[in-house]
Amino acid sequence: MSLKGKVAIVTGGNSGIGRAIALGLAKAGANIVVDFISDVAATETLKQEIATLGAEAIGVEADVSHVDQLQGLIDAGVAKFGHIDIMVNNAGVETRTSVLETTEAQYDKVLSINLKSAFFGTQIAARQMIKQGTPGRIINITSVHEDWPMPGNTAYCLAKGGMRMLTRTAGVELAPHGILVAGVGPGAVATPINLSTMKDPALMAKLDAAIPVGRMAEPGEIANVVVFLAGEGASYVTATTIFADGGIMQSSVGL
Repeated sequence: MSLKGKVAIVTGGNSGIGRAIALGLAKAGANIVVDFISDVAATETLKQEIATLGAEAIGVEADVSHVDQLQGLIDAGVAKFGHIDIMVNNAGVETRTSVLETTEAQYDKVLSINLKSAFFGTQIAARQMIKQGTPGRIINITSVHEDWPMPGNTAYCLAKGGMRMLTRTAGVELAPHGILVAGVGPGAVATPINLSTMKDPALMAKLDAAIPVGRMAEPGEIANVVVFLAGEGASYVTATTIFADGGIMQSSVGL
């Protein structure tokens, strides 16, 4: 599957799933705009890795919870490469707090980074694609928790549930413009966001037992789904989420 000549923007792109997505898209031939908020060194290392794959990358420091910075991110991609074809709304955080515990500041942070950025990232990217007169792909990195409750992480679940309806509604609205919108819903993935679980053998054993395939996903396995959705093989996929969860949502084993 070739994405040669395509340009992809990946928010939260210099670590975890975002980093794997950037590398996966670059391996398929796309040039990459890596959004980051910290760790310039990690971004530079990623750019070098992308170059070894035969693609080109730029790093853009942008806090995607701010619409003006999102606009600047997309403008930077267009200024460098002339167009954009793929927008991956990946940036995300969680607070692991319940309904009773979550503060206003925690709520605002999670909803702004996870959901607001995806909404306006979708809007601004779609406007650019329409301006170009070209079709495009918008891919939202959501979670099994867009459907599956996670007590003790309520704001995160709320944000991912919002992304579910963003994907469906924007997919319907933007299809006449040739813009496809799809979600990728990971289950448990071996990334820094799950580090506390990964460091606890008892928690890991419980988690692995709850996943039918018996293990967490590697970031590259999520990236593979994104690369598929960005390519011609997914030309009839829109307004829906593909879950990459090892079967955990269908498992009868509780966490």
